Amino acid sequence: MSVLIGLARHFETDWNAEGRLQGRTDRPLTEAARARADALALPGEWAEARLLATPLSRAEETARRLARRAPEIEPALIELSWGAWEGRRGEELIADPASGYAHVEDWGWDRRPPGGESPGDAWARIAPALARIAAEGRPALLVVHRGVIRVILAKAWGWNFDRKEPFRIKRERIYPVRLDAAGTPVEPLPEARMRPR
Repeated sequence: MSVLIGLARHFETDWNAEGRLQGRTDRPLTEAARARADALALPGEWAEARLLATPLSRAEETARRLARRAPEIEPALIELSWGAWEGRRGEELIADPASGYAHVEDWGWDRRPPGGESPGDAWARIAPALARIAAEGRPALLVVHRGVIRVILAKAWGWNFDRKEPFRIKRERIYPVRLDAAGTPVEPLPEARMRPR
């Protein structure tokens, strides 16, 4: 038995626009992002799927505006904690050798920001949530964060944060992934685009 999930990234916040790492910092959507979400609809096959979002307002609001219904909140799918890196820009961190930051293809599963989470730490909390979703046995759309999508797609693609990402994570897309009965991502599928309402 397998279950299909779709991964959608929340719409833009001011920190996204500024290139800042957000992590657990709860920044709201911009007014432009709200208007864009209101103008779009989920593709037909996802319109009636179980809808989940994280506790951060940017994900919950994106889910609600796109689907026109309230999502279930799944705390285990919250964004990675970037610890001391939150609020900073990647180029600033790269320029500071003491920061410990590196490009994503050099992370491995164990690179951890000071006071934050590594991809491996995140997978340890995401995996049980995916197992619960798989046990439910029906398609689910997860409106989450780039870091969470990256970790799930890494498992599906067999990518170990050791080379250039084999995928690109964009907004206004749904990235379908097949889970096995245990909730392990086993097959990435072609992306679906959101459509005008």
